[in-house]
Amino acid sequence: MRYYPIFVNLENKGCLVVGAGEVGKRKIQSLIDSGAGRVTIIDTRKPGPEFDSVTALPNVDFLCREFADGDLDGKFLVIACTSSEEVNWRISNLCRDRGILCNIVDQPEKCSFIVPATVKRGDLTVAISTAGRSPAMAKRIRKELQESFGDEYASLLTAMGRIRPLMLSMGLTTADNTAVFRSLVNSALLDALKGHDLDAATEILKESLPDPLHDNIPELLDGLV
Repeated sequence: MRYYPIFVNLENKGCLVVGAGEVGKRKIQSLIDSGAGRVTIIDTRKPGPEFDSVTALPNVDFLCREFADGDLDGKFLVIACTSSEEVNWRISNLCRDRGILCNIVDQPEKCSFIVPATVKRGDLTVAISTAGRSPAMAKRIRKELQESFGDEYASLLTAMGRIRPLMLSMGLTTADNTAVFRSLVNSALLDALKGHDLDAATEILKESLPDPLHDNIPELLDGLV
C-alpha cells in the first residue's frame, strides 16, 4: 500500500474516537491540539479524573456506552482504539461505506489513513511514515529527528511568519520577495536564534531585509532570542 501524504484541516470538523484507553487518550489530545471542531469520545468506561480537564472542554463530548452505527453521523474523521476485533472491523466497514476517514490504531489493513510519527517544533511538523511496515522504525527515525531539530526551528518559523506579511505589503515583485525569503532561511539566522545571539540576529536581518523594514527588527525578534 502506498499512501498519499496529506495534512488535514480539522477546523469545524466533527471527529470521533472510540476507545479512551491510554492510546485513545493520546489520539484525543492530538485531535484537540490540531484544532478539531468537535471531538466525540465513546467508551464503556469513564476515563480517570486526570482526564476531566479534557472532557470538560466545550468542544468535547464523552459518551459512556457501546458504539452505535449512528455515532458516525456527521463525522469527518474517526479513530478506533478498541480491543474488540469485531467492533474495529464494524467501524472500518461502516466508515468505508460512508466515505469517512478512518484509522484503526495499529491495524493498517482496516484504515483509510494512517497516522505518521511526528516531530513538532512550534509550527514546524516533520512527519515520518513507513507505510505501516514498521512503526518501530518510524519511532527510531523520529528520535533521530528530535535531536536534529531544536527549538530554534520554531523561533525561525515565528520570525518568518512575522516577516512575510510585512514583505508582501511592500508591493515588491514575487522574485524580490522570494530572494529575501530564501536569503533568510539559508542565512546564519538559525544559528543566531539557537545561540540566543540578539546582535547577530539583528545584523542578519539588516543585511537581508529592505531598508524600510529595519525599524521593525526589534519586534520581529521579540521573545525569540
